[in-house]
Amino acid sequence: MKVCIAEKPSVAREIAEVLGATRKMEGFMEGNGYQVSWTFGHLCTLKEPQDYSPDWKQWNVRFLPMIPPRFGIKLIDNPTYHKQFKILETLIQNAEEVINCGDAGLEGELIQRWVMQKAGCKCPVRRLWISSLTEDAIREGFLALKDQCEYQHLYEAGLSRAIGDWILGMNATRLYTLYYGQNKQVLSIGRVQTPTLALIVKRQKEIENFKPEPYWELKTVYRKITFSSLHGKFSKKEEGEELLQKITDKLFTITDITKKKGKETAPRLFDLTSLQVECNKKFSFSADDTLKLIQSLYEKKVTTYPRVDTMFLSEDLYPKIPQILKGLTDYTALTATLLTAKIPKSKKVFDNTKVTDHHAIIPTGAPPRNLSGNEQRVYDLVTRRFIAVFYPDCEISTTTVLGEVEDVKFKATGKQILSPGWRVVFEKQPIDKEPLNNDNAEQNNSGNEQRPAEENTVLPDFTKGESGPHKPDFAERWTMPPKPYTEATLLRAMETAGKFVDNDELRDVLKENGIGRPSTRAAIIETLFKRNYIRKERKNLHATSTGVELIDTIQDELLKSAELTGLWEKKLRQIEQGAYNAAAFINELKEMIEQIVRHVCSDTTTRMITISEDVVKKI
Repeated sequence: MKVCIAEKPSVAREIAEVLGATRKMEGFMEGNGYQVSWTFGHLCTLKEPQDYSPDWKQWNVRFLPMIPPRFGIKLIDNPTYHKQFKILETLIQNAEEVINCGDAGLEGELIQRWVMQKAGCKCPVRRLWISSLTEDAIREGFLALKDQCEYQHLYEAGLSRAIGDWILGMNATRLYTLYYGQNKQVLSIGRVQTPTLALIVKRQKEIENFKPEPYWELKTVYRKITFSSLHGKFSKKEEGEELLQKITDKLFTITDITKKKGKETAPRLFDLTSLQVECNKKFSFSADDTLKLIQSLYEKKVTTYPRVDTMFLSEDLYPKIPQILKGLTDYTALTATLLTAKIPKSKKVFDNTKVTDHHAIIPTGAPPRNLSGNEQRVYDLVTRRFIAVFYPDCEISTTTVLGEVEDVKFKATGKQILSPGWRVVFEKQPIDKEPLNNDNAEQNNSGNEQRPAEENTVLPDFTKGESGPHKPDFAERWTMPPKPYTEATLLRAMETAGKFVDNDELRDVLKENGIGRPSTRAAIIETLFKRNYIRKERKNLHATSTGVELIDTIQDELLKSAELTGLWEKKLRQIEQGAYNAAAFINELKEMIEQIVRHVCSDTTTRMITISEDVVKKI
């Protein structure tokens, strides 16, 4: 018998149906030479400290750092898990071959490897690697099974991450709890959660310490259009008032008119982070909510694998695009025009160099049935993005008009859409080309000017040399503090290790050094809520007093720097690619925790961290 092991019962049922394993047994399905069983996500975990040494059960600084000579795994203490594992163990030990059908990603590989390792698997193992759960995808996947050894580096990366998190989490949590905690209150420290909390605390302090400064702007209204002085902002009121007096009661003259045609490309396809950002912006969904919704859509076979960090498709998917579009019957009004001609093959959509294990999140073309209201909203976002990338660019005309009064120069800019192109896909729901770019730009510096939103105004026809009366205005404004993080902007900050960028290409580069993985960032944010380190007011995230004091107490930049943590994440990706040694990564973390223990143990202060009683509200 060939034993297939899926990550969830629902996925196992889909696979069993395709394979013809129709007989229902206890804990598995059987038929046609296959036995199809499942885990419930993680059945196994790394052993706890007391499993290695009885002394380590006691929280005592003299036992730190705890570093086992060899890490081991054990079953999670859950009767349902134990029962299912016994079934799997029997199937595996009697199997002629095991087919790993876990989720096609780092975590999925680790989950299945641990189960097979714990069950003492001795037979050959092959890997099913698919990006959707449609019948065609499953059949194609079984025709292209690969030997498990081809995914060894992926397993090593997952194991390194788990061990690294154990080394830092177990040791640093005990260390800071023993030194700075009160009333046995655990102070949780983590390789990713602590730098993430540090980002929020840093932003909060920038807001609290921000000192607004005045500046002045000179504008004038001519023919109902507002022109801004090319001088920009005035730091001294007197300078602006001098120019105001100079232009008052004088005629305004148009000196130059420039029209420039341009194109705007469609928004890129979604990766998990950009989808979470967009859902937080449009629907106020938390990152965790969005992950659960897109995971459900994947299991319902209407969208592809969600835990991805690329916005591109592999070139071998190109021939399948027309069939996917045909399957989107609820969007026929939008897809009909695309299907009358050859689908464009743009490098902005199809690029093998930007795709590793999985491509961007797209619809499968399967009919969406029995979707909840929120699932439908997420599905609609994914589907419209997918359709839009095959539409023509949006053609625009940008008009710049220059004018002057007594040698004081002014400018007005307007934009006109000549051909909407891809924008017709979003006519019922206006879309920003890049979600939250404005927020990111506003948060880039602590001294932001208070500026009105730029309007895409269509300017009237002006004639060079024309002149007439105008109404000048000289207004005082104040610099504004950066905005608090929302989940959307925090996800972007985690993705780029705290650096705010608007440019797609630059953000792609910074992703290599992002903290956390797309699949784990939502859980990290939820952990910060559960630990009562952060709270939410409307959509804004604020650090509690406990969170602030914890970050202030941590002196080791290694533990709270987003950039350093981003470098560790980069090394994990290099392990996954076979370009870095897993043992070297673990040794680095061992040296790091030894250094942290030495630093804390040499602290002679008597500081204690306040335990916040704030109630976490999710509005």
